[in-house]
Amino acid sequence: MQISIFGLGYVGAVAGACIAESGHDVIAVDTDPVKINCIQEGRSPIVEPGLNELIASTVSRGTLKATMDYEEALMNSTMSLICVGTPGNAEGSPILDYVRSACSQIGAVLKKKDSFHSVVLRSTVVPGTARSVAIPILEDCSGKTAAIDFGFANNPEFLRAGTAIHDYFKPPKIVIGALDKKTAQAVSQLYKDIDAPEIITDINVAEGVKYADSAWHALKVGFANEVGNIMKAHGVDSHKVMDIFCLDTKLNISTAYLKPGFAFGGSCLTKDICAIRASAWQKGLSTPIFDSLLEANDEQVLRAHEMVVHSGKKKIALLGLSFKAGSDDLRESPLVTLADMLIVNGFDLSIYDPSVSKAATMGGANQKYLRDGIPHISRCLVSSPAELTDKTELYIIGNHGEDFGNIVSQANDNAHIIDLVRLKNAAGESRKSYSGICW
Repeated sequence: MQISIFGLGYVGAVAGACIAESGHDVIAVDTDPVKINCIQEGRSPIVEPGLNELIASTVSRGTLKATMDYEEALMNSTMSLICVGTPGNAEGSPILDYVRSACSQIGAVLKKKDSFHSVVLRSTVVPGTARSVAIPILEDCSGKTAAIDFGFANNPEFLRAGTAIHDYFKPPKIVIGALDKKTAQAVSQLYKDIDAPEIITDINVAEGVKYADSAWHALKVGFANEVGNIMKAHGVDSHKVMDIFCLDTKLNISTAYLKPGFAFGGSCLTKDICAIRASAWQKGLSTPIFDSLLEANDEQVLRAHEMVVHSGKKKIALLGLSFKAGSDDLRESPLVTLADMLIVNGFDLSIYDPSVSKAATMGGANQKYLRDGIPHISRCLVSSPAELTDKTELYIIGNHGEDFGNIVSQANDNAHIIDLVRLKNAAGESRKSYSGICW
C-alpha cells in the first residue's frame, strides 16, 4: 500500500516507521523542515527507544520518505493518516487547528484526484469531532462526498512513550471506526500481520475508546497511590496489599463493574469506602478519589431523577427497589433514594419488586425496615405487574429483574421507558420513547 502521513510528531513518526517496516511505502508530510531533514537523513525527529534504527533501516530501503509537499504525497498514495497534534487549551479542550489544516490540505488535493482515496484520523479527538469538523472540511474543500467519493475512518493509537514500537506491533486491540467498508478493509490491511483483536465500529465509538482508556489508566494510578498512602499511614505494606488485590481476575482486574449504568448500593461498598476514608482522615490524609466515588454515585441518582422530571410524566412505575435483582437487600440501595425523591417531589409512584414484596411477608430486618424505616415507600409497592399496566406513563427499569423485560414489552405504546441498567431482555430499546441513563 502507498500511505501518506500528515504530522511527524510522536504518533506520526512512530506510525510512519512501523508501517514502512511492515512493507508499505510511506511518505511523511510535515511543515517543519527540521523534521523532514531528520527523516531524509535516516534519523528520528523524536527520542524513542529503537526508533532511530527503525527509521534508518526503512529510509535506506526506500520504504520511508518525507516531504513538505503535501500534494505530491497525496497524489502518490491511496490512504492518508492524519497524525497531527491536538494540544489542550486553558480549559482543557483540544485545539483542532492542526486537524483543520490537514483536512483542508487533503481536501484541496482530493478535488484534483480521480481515484478513490481514504482519509484516516489518528489524532486524539473527542467523540463527534470527525463528523462535525474533519469530514465537513474534507467535503467542502474537495467538493466530494465522504463514503462515496472518498473514504474516512478513525483509527486511535494506543502507544506508550518508551515502548511505542512494541505497542504498535503488539497492541492490546486494533480499533477502526469506519464510514465506509472499503476504508475499513484498507485500514485493516495495515495490521494484517499483527496479532490483536480487531474491532470495526462506528466513528464516534472509536473516538471515545481512546478517552476511556486514558481516563481508566489515570484512575488506576490515582487509586493505587491513594490506597498506598492510606496503607502506609496504617503501617501496612501497600505493595503486598495490591499484589493480592491484583490476583483477583474475577472482580478486580476484569470486566466486572465496568458497564455504565446506575449508582452502586448494598451493605459493603458505601460503608467500606466511608470507613477507610474516615481512617485516612484520622491520620491526617486527604482522600480525593474516595471522596469523588461517593459524590459521583450521588450524582447518578440525581441524573435519573432529572430524566424523570424532564419527561413530563407523573404516573411512574419503578421496576426494582433493591440494589440488585433477586435480592431483598435495601441497605444503601440507590433505588430507595430515587423512590424517596420521586415521592417528595409529587410523583404518583408504584413500585414492583417481587423479592422485596416477598421479604415484606417473611419477617426479619427488611420487613421492619419497610414498615418502620420507609413506610411512605413501602406503601407504593404492588404485588403484580398487572397493577401497573393501565395507569403507568413512564417505567423506570431499576435492576435486572428477570420478568422486567416482559413487563416493558407489554407496556402501552405511549409509555416512556428510562433504563438504568440496560436490561438484557428489554424490548423497549426500539421505542422512540426509550432512554438509557448513560447510553
